[in-house]
Amino acid sequence: MNRNVILLALAQALMLSVNSMMVTSAAIIGNHLATNKALATLPLALQFVAVMLTTIPASILMGKIGRKRGFLLATLIGLSGASCGVVGIYQESFLLFCIGTIGTGIYTGFGNYFRFAATEVSPVEKKNTAIGYVLAGGILAAVIGPNLANLSKDVFAITYLGIFVSVIVLYGLNGINFLCMKLPKPAPRNFSQNTRPMIQIASQPAFIAAVASAAIGYSVMVLLMTATPLEMTHQDHAFSDVAFVIQWHVLGMFVPSFFTGHLINRFGAQRIILSGASLMILCILLNFSGSTVSHFWAALLLLGVGWNFMFIGGTSLLTETYSPEESAKSQALNDFVVFSAAACASFGAGALLHTFGWQLVNYAVLPLILAALFAHSWLWLTRRRTPVTGQ
Repeated sequence: MNRNVILLALAQALMLSVNSMMVTSAAIIGNHLATNKALATLPLALQFVAVMLTTIPASILMGKIGRKRGFLLATLIGLSGASCGVVGIYQESFLLFCIGTIGTGIYTGFGNYFRFAATEVSPVEKKNTAIGYVLAGGILAAVIGPNLANLSKDVFAITYLGIFVSVIVLYGLNGINFLCMKLPKPAPRNFSQNTRPMIQIASQPAFIAAVASAAIGYSVMVLLMTATPLEMTHQDHAFSDVAFVIQWHVLGMFVPSFFTGHLINRFGAQRIILSGASLMILCILLNFSGSTVSHFWAALLLLGVGWNFMFIGGTSLLTETYSPEESAKSQALNDFVVFSAAACASFGAGALLHTFGWQLVNYAVLPLILAALFAHSWLWLTRRRTPVTGQ
């Protein structure tokens, strides 16, 4: 892969290191700071809301000023958010801590375009592989994030303060990484002649199925991933065990990225997406079967691999539905829907777990997975009736 793809994979690794630290600790910190314990997952939910609200303006902005400048702007916002998080933990302010996680969410809203930036600097025949390799940067995040959260939480006298100090360091390193990238400037686009209305693009069966697989895969993953650290804490498992489970979950999310692109090229995006949905069902069955560390570990590992197949498969399928001139608005709509679903899932995780318990959290995601299976069955039938002939 070319130099830019390698640097984008490193950017993904550093960004996801922060995100995995948030997953490991944000709900626990929120539970410590919040008066109402049902709001424990609010900081993490606000991060996903910020991602959701950032996706469309980030895409439009980078279409005008370029990917590199957009990523550098995100770095400034992320550093500001991390600083608020430090102050919030130091002053035991739940509000400031929430503002801090919003900053990390805006950063992630820009960073989620790393995978699309990789397709723009790669040959068409290597598009799926480039997406996979950028997401494979999450493997490094699986090593850095949870371990760094576990090691840094007690560095200072105030517990968890070191975690957000580490976030500042990681964002700073990624800022240097962005300066080293050589990404193409935005190409002039003739929107008046070469693009279809967004409603026409979004009404394609392939577009709907692609967005559905990514959005459902992400929301199921977020709901179970967000609730797991809290449930493990309720089961009196140590923080180090939580970090261990999240580490293997993140590995499950990103290790397959080395070969998911090749699998898509060989078997097609739809078969890979359906395989991911099946793995998520196995995850739920494991969650029903027990609450030992081994059960949580195996379930979240399967959840991670399932997310990988559904998300990369959905991204690959999405790129078949638009022309280069239509890419910015199509990608923006996709990510807006995906991270809207993720935000709702994150909001719901704490309330569902606190009010109804762990079993209902797992029951709640089953209809979502069935909806993904239905969407791809519909697409399969549609393609059988009308063979795909291109854009």
